[in-house]
Amino acid sequence: MQRENFIQQVEEQNEFWDVIVIGGGSTGLGVAVDAASRGYHTLLLEMHDFAKGTSSRSTKLVHGGVRYLQQGDVSLVIEALRERGLMIQNAPHLVNHQSFIVPSYEWWNGPFYGAGLKVYDALAGKLGINKSRNLSREETMEKIPTLEPEGLRGGVIYYDGQFDDARFAINLAQTVMDEGGIPLNYMKVTALIKNNSGFVEGVEARDMITGKDHTINGRVVINATGIFTDNIIHMDDPDQGDIIQCAQGVHIVLDKEFMPGDTAIMVPETEDGRVLFAVPWHNKVIVGTTDTPIDKPTLEPVALEEEIDFILDHAEKYLIRNPTRKDVKSVFAGLRPLVRPDDSKKTSQISRSHHLQVSESGLVTITGGKWTTYRKMAEDTVDQAIMIAGLEMVHCKTQELRIHGWLKYSDRSDHLYTYGSDKVGIKKLVEADPFLGEKLHKDLPYIKAEVVWAVRHEMAQTVEDVLSRRTRALLLDAKASVEMVPEVAAIMAGEFGRGKDWINSEVREYTQLAKNYILS
Repeated sequence: MQRENFIQQVEEQNEFWDVIVIGGGSTGLGVAVDAASRGYHTLLLEMHDFAKGTSSRSTKLVHGGVRYLQQGDVSLVIEALRERGLMIQNAPHLVNHQSFIVPSYEWWNGPFYGAGLKVYDALAGKLGINKSRNLSREETMEKIPTLEPEGLRGGVIYYDGQFDDARFAINLAQTVMDEGGIPLNYMKVTALIKNNSGFVEGVEARDMITGKDHTINGRVVINATGIFTDNIIHMDDPDQGDIIQCAQGVHIVLDKEFMPGDTAIMVPETEDGRVLFAVPWHNKVIVGTTDTPIDKPTLEPVALEEEIDFILDHAEKYLIRNPTRKDVKSVFAGLRPLVRPDDSKKTSQISRSHHLQVSESGLVTITGGKWTTYRKMAEDTVDQAIMIAGLEMVHCKTQELRIHGWLKYSDRSDHLYTYGSDKVGIKKLVEADPFLGEKLHKDLPYIKAEVVWAVRHEMAQTVEDVLSRRTRALLLDAKASVEMVPEVAAIMAGEFGRGKDWINSEVREYTQLAKNYILS
């Protein structure tokens, strides 16, 4: 993927695009993959970087949602479990099986959650993973030696999926390209174009790198902007009420020594009704999450002190070694785009089902949902868009479409496994220039060749793109990532042909951004 080539193709396009997708998170990328794979001339526009917002800040789970089953949302669970199986099938290099233990400290917990998880297994059908089962106290401690032993009676083990969300998003963007579409980051939609009948037939967009404005015509425009859904809806109809309620989820990242095994912990209900996860990820442990209502969306949400305290307090209850603020390698926050209910439910109780609507002007809006169901959301959306645009009907092909980088078996001891089949290309860079095989920081696995690859093949435009989403340095160890910035900026400047002013600007901006990920 090379941004300059894509920009040139957009400028030379003299006809209507079949489908224009606004938004480069999981939903927008999924829609663009679906549309392009059906053969429609597809353009995706993202105002920042791919997965800059919610889609890179998840709990890193591909799951049906045990909590949604508890809430009685069985249809969502069935849909999500099926989609979980398809994600594992279509991107095995990024999605893997993950075992979870629900620890039991009350005599009734084991039978209660054991029965519920049997139902969870059954709903997965042929796309299930392993069967859940009850564990004795000894078996539970063997799998999670650092689990709080006092009062522990045993546990229930079950299985779900885990993935690298931002890497998956980059692979989706590459899949759009592979299928003949164009994904463009840093291209902000500033207005909708309407014909004399008031029907949407394109967008005005601004290149955030060069400042150049573009007029782009399309047969159908799809709003897949997540937490910014209402912004695009208001471009279409300023009088339309808001439909999105943002809910903030915060996670902290700890060293692996806090939970050295491969098994995750799932606490299905804390005293305030939330779910708590502690999950191994990239040789660290992610602990979260929270569910805090937020009034206004922002690209860089900041964890609240009470959210951090909530996670640390609950981690203390379930782990032998009690983590403190100084143990936190990084803290990150994401905003969920929940569709406002008619009543005053807590955000934790709002359904995670997706919401699809078409305005009188023909603007198609898809929002809500969750990472696991991104493909089904896209299928439903493109089916609707075909009718709006009057396109020839082509059936969905993504159920068996391999995501870019597809590789059945990966060596997960090598951190480059997240690149799938592209790992070969990175290795060749190192063979040609051994300097690129050097690590960027002693505490993280990333090498210099990954920076070069991100610029040449993954449309990384800034240091943040590389350290937050092409690699996951910012989330895994924020302080270490700051120490990597000068070298990363210098390598990128060499690729772009930029000078010291650009390097200094990138160092300054990234260092400022990283402060929100570091606990004082």
